[in-house]
Amino acid sequence: MDRPSVHKELIAPLRAAMYDFDLADVREALHAICAPDVVFRLAFPFETTVGVDAFVDKVFVPFFKALPDLERRDHIVMAGPTTAGDDWVGCGGFYCGTFTMPWLDIPPTGHLLHMRFHDFYRVLDGKVVEMQALWDIPEVMMQAGAWPMVPSLGREWHVPAPASNDGIVAGPYDAVQGSETCQHVVDMLEHLKRHPAQGGPEVMEMARFWHPRMTWYGPSGIGTGRGIAGFRNWHQIPFLAGMPDRGQYIDEINYHFFGDRNFAAVTGWPDMYQTLTHGGWLGIAPTGKKIEMRSLDFWRLENGLIRENWVLVDLLHMYDQIGVDVFARIREFNKARAGFDPETGIAL
Repeated sequence: MDRPSVHKELIAPLRAAMYDFDLADVREALHAICAPDVVFRLAFPFETTVGVDAFVDKVFVPFFKALPDLERRDHIVMAGPTTAGDDWVGCGGFYCGTFTMPWLDIPPTGHLLHMRFHDFYRVLDGKVVEMQALWDIPEVMMQAGAWPMVPSLGREWHVPAPASNDGIVAGPYDAVQGSETCQHVVDMLEHLKRHPAQGGPEVMEMARFWHPRMTWYGPSGIGTGRGIAGFRNWHQIPFLAGMPDRGQYIDEINYHFFGDRNFAAVTGWPDMYQTLTHGGWLGIAPTGKKIEMRSLDFWRLENGLIRENWVLVDLLHMYDQIGVDVFARIREFNKARAGFDPETGIAL
């Protein structure tokens, strides 16, 4: 069996344990596939943790307490090598369950909750040695009616699985197609970075890379954009207006691109640096501060063009770097709600 297929099989027991989520089973499955010194890099406020038990205790124990019927549903599972020879597995989907107890001081709803995730696993010598993952925690805030940030420009909704219904990419691995898909995305990103430093929107050659009915599924707080106009109006134009120096610090970041048939992915920690200037971004005033950003993406090509792009950005990490405590704002906004101590504003 080819290496990418072997690596997808390696994490299959973990995915199964997370579908019928049981803490003991998940812990056991992680121990079985991970190296002893495995590094977990997760979205703010969890950040970096070393070792399976420390990760499970910090991340999954309180999450499972808040959603006792927790389950994970993957709609993208792909794998492949990078040009540097590293082996990655990428998974995308959502966690869901009944939100019965506060989590990260977000008040419970008593209703079904869903939260997007992008998880990337680096495999070396048959063991997972690193995970880089973003969870759309702002999506949970939104569903709880506890939104502490500015309104989204794009459409907020339950982001769907691939329209082609082939996100769980089957083997055997096609090295040629995976490489071609990945190169298409890399070329597209190189053209995107030409604007605005090298000219107007025409230098990006969007129609060369993107399907006319493309959909850009952004994180909660930015939202979804439909078509090239939707992508530009609801994400790219505001992003570049507030941080026009994006793409100019390539030597300070480390991308990991890999492709699997008609899917491509990128992970990096971080994979962007830019300075929040000019008119600011997402209603955030310009700080003049250079910030790092984490964006973990999947793309799907159809007839040689990008038809769907799933994007998660660690917005909470960005807010933290500019000195805005989003969780303190949640406590302030919700301290009079049931389940919160009215004196401290902390979830009971």
